[in-house]
Amino acid sequence: MQAEIKLYRLLSNLRYMTNVSKLIIFAGALALCACNSRELNTDISNTTGWDYFDQKTTNFQAQEGVGNVNPTGMVAIQGGTFTIGEKDEFLTAPRNNFHRTLTVSSFYMDKYEITTLNWNEYLHWLEVVFGDVAPQLVDKARPDKTVWREDMAYNDPYVENYFEHPAFSFYPIVGVTWEQAMAYCQWRTDRVNELALIQIGAIAIPDFPSLRPTEDEAFKEAWETKTGFEMESIEIANPEDPTTTITMYRPGYDYIVKHFVFNTEKYLEDDEYVPTYGKHAAVNSYGENRKVNRSDGVFVTGYRLPTEAEWEFAAYCPVAGEDGLTIEGKIYPWSGYHPRDMSKANVGMMQANFVRGRGDMMGVSGALNDGYVTTAPVDAYAPNDFGLYNMAGNVNEWVLDVYRETSYQETSEYNSFRGNIYMKPKKDSTGHYVLDSVGCIMLTFSSDDDRRNFKDGDHSSVIDTDYPLNPQDTIGLSNLEDRPEFKIDPTDILAPLITRNTRVYKGGSWRDRVYWLNPSTRRYMEQDECSSTVGFRCAMSTLGDQIPSSFTPKK
Repeated sequence: MQAEIKLYRLLSNLRYMTNVSKLIIFAGALALCACNSRELNTDISNTTGWDYFDQKTTNFQAQEGVGNVNPTGMVAIQGGTFTIGEKDEFLTAPRNNFHRTLTVSSFYMDKYEITTLNWNEYLHWLEVVFGDVAPQLVDKARPDKTVWREDMAYNDPYVENYFEHPAFSFYPIVGVTWEQAMAYCQWRTDRVNELALIQIGAIAIPDFPSLRPTEDEAFKEAWETKTGFEMESIEIANPEDPTTTITMYRPGYDYIVKHFVFNTEKYLEDDEYVPTYGKHAAVNSYGENRKVNRSDGVFVTGYRLPTEAEWEFAAYCPVAGEDGLTIEGKIYPWSGYHPRDMSKANVGMMQANFVRGRGDMMGVSGALNDGYVTTAPVDAYAPNDFGLYNMAGNVNEWVLDVYRETSYQETSEYNSFRGNIYMKPKKDSTGHYVLDSVGCIMLTFSSDDDRRNFKDGDHSSVIDTDYPLNPQDTIGLSNLEDRPEFKIDPTDILAPLITRNTRVYKGGSWRDRVYWLNPSTRRYMEQDECSSTVGFRCAMSTLGDQIPSSFTPKK
């Protein structure tokens, strides 16, 4: 009976759909009638008995079956229980990751590290959108080329070419801070969700050509009529006569931020925000236009950096084989306990990009040479059992967590993470959302919502050491009233090495010894710092059911 009711409703709503959509829905409805329906359904409430979609009542739209889909370029990783923490026998190793048992939820993770090509796509978008009106935003996203400079090494070719030359297109991006990596994740989320809306016809492709300066006054007038905004006028030197100028027109910064740049939260939360280039095609069951919302299942949950627990779980791939047993205690992401391949076909070949010993960056010339003095392409070497490449060596990778040496002492038994800041959208005095410099909804939080130091076992990280190191500012001020009100600690002996902005990175790199290739090892760096040895890859949470494993046990 439930199937027949669903068929009736689907057929009654065909008048709102295209002919192709009608055929697809009709075929699906016939198939639906041929099978037994689930007791829990989205037709009739199992608690009140009311018909969800009856247009004579409240016409509540119930949704189901909108769950996990594999995001582009990512691997589905089924969660589970594993032992996180040190798994080696280095007696002099730092004791900052004692082992403990945790459970990790299913998640998605990039198959490859983010490449220079991926980053240049990001930069190009910023240049097209903000290059003329806010070039500082583009500069803020540029990687630091100087990370390749060394006082006693000739790295000029890397400084000049690594981030731009196509020879390095598929090499990992380096020279980016944790903050820049997080900004990339937000940008990627918005671009993927924007494309999803375009593909279903909810909005149109942004009018990127309209952002280019133009002399065409007819185009200017048509654009202003279409958008309701005035173009800015700028004067540029006449290339044919440098003594004169030419008047050019382009959209202004305020228009671009408020109405051109698509942002997922802005689209979902701000009822007054409608992309001026858009045409909301989603309809409710009354046939009325509305915005697409989360219940439509169109939007991805959002790209982010993986947590330390997720990263280590993904690196080790602790999945039970045919015998139902899980291999624990692996030293590296690959099977076995050696950095060299021990199989007959590839015996002796290195399984990662790292330093063998002092001055040995790539091995001797010939069969055992890995071919890479510094970084390697992100698809070099064999993947681990999850299908993830370079989870050891090549470049270290930023993770989401704030670093604490004593993280193992205070931890959650599932989805362990330190670094929570509970934010909410910021509104002005009129109740409107406040946008940041790139058109995203600005987020805010109170001091009580910052949980980065929650149950912090490392007490030195909360010592107030905001002291100037130079006491010369007070010289010549004989009266105490004239002296600045601050403490002086010239030695700064209490200054901690870590703060609430210190982030973890993992995995080992092209210039690290084999010890750091163990996924349980962990190091840290301030979130506004970068290095030639640190890159990143993105992760994404799943929704609803835990995703099935993509791992095939080896026989």
